[in-house]
Amino acid sequence: MIDKLNKIGEEAKQQISECSTLEKLEELRVLYLGRKGQVTELLKSVSSVEPAQRPAFGASVNRLKVELSDLLDRKKQNLESASQGAARQKESLDVSLPGRKLLPGHRHPLHQIMAEMTGIFHGLGFTVAEGPDVETEFNNFDALNTPPDHPARNSQDTFYLKQAGLLLRTHTSPVQIRTMLSQKPPVRIIAPGRCYRRDAIDASHMPVFHQIEGLYVDKQVSLADLKATITHFARALLGSKMKIRFRPHFFPFTEPSVEYDFSCVFCQGKGCRVCKQSGWLEISGAGMVDPNVFNNVGYDPEIYSGFAWGLGVERVAMLKYGINDIRHFYSGDIRFLEQF
Repeated sequence: MIDKLNKIGEEAKQQISECSTLEKLEELRVLYLGRKGQVTELLKSVSSVEPAQRPAFGASVNRLKVELSDLLDRKKQNLESASQGAARQKESLDVSLPGRKLLPGHRHPLHQIMAEMTGIFHGLGFTVAEGPDVETEFNNFDALNTPPDHPARNSQDTFYLKQAGLLLRTHTSPVQIRTMLSQKPPVRIIAPGRCYRRDAIDASHMPVFHQIEGLYVDKQVSLADLKATITHFARALLGSKMKIRFRPHFFPFTEPSVEYDFSCVFCQGKGCRVCKQSGWLEISGAGMVDPNVFNNVGYDPEIYSGFAWGLGVERVAMLKYGINDIRHFYSGDIRFLEQF
């Protein structure tokens, strides 16, 4: 039995020292130290050895078991270190190679047009004002002189929240109210941001869209100032040949009120399918701030006057870039976005 023990020990030590892979090393561990391994079987056979030799034989088998276990552990550490070193060498960076060109992203076309529009109004002395998307009925409707029975206040048009008196703003006009409640005239602001309405999704409507609204309040502000501001903006954004048309209209928060149109950028005013042969494209509404709105925010309408206007960012972008479907802006199609 001693000779068999010595032979197993020599063979095991040689095989472990020559082992070159972790998989093979695991096979050797099972072969010698597993539940049915050769060294384990020797321990089970101690009872068959003569009584006088049992202690010495058992101690020898245990020493071999401990020795082989230590050899296996050291060999495993060496093989793992070698494997990790090879992996690091394979993944190492060759600093002599030319660098990879980074492909920078760019701003979404809606953000681009908003930045351009904001820059034009900055040049006229307007500053950006912001407000929350969740608004109160007072700021969104009441303070803007919108009566309780106005169609815009219907739940079929407006997203109301469960908490009474709160809603998702239907325009950025509440920012005008917040600004006037927080500061005295003169006021010269633009309010860009998201708006929400219960519109069915089609080529020209989305339930979430963007607006830029403006407000100018001071002494002796007139409708002529409004017309000059809109005209300058249109020609700075869409070209010096752009024509602007103002038509009488009605809005609860302005008096007098107007709607303004731009000459069709697709046919240059000659008439086409897009403008329905009229040569004009309807843009948005504007007007002189209603005295009731000034009363709601604590401004004296006998001293101050002002004008307000608004326009949809998506609509202006569609005109500027010749896009016929608003849904393209929200499709996430990289082929569409790469054009800008």
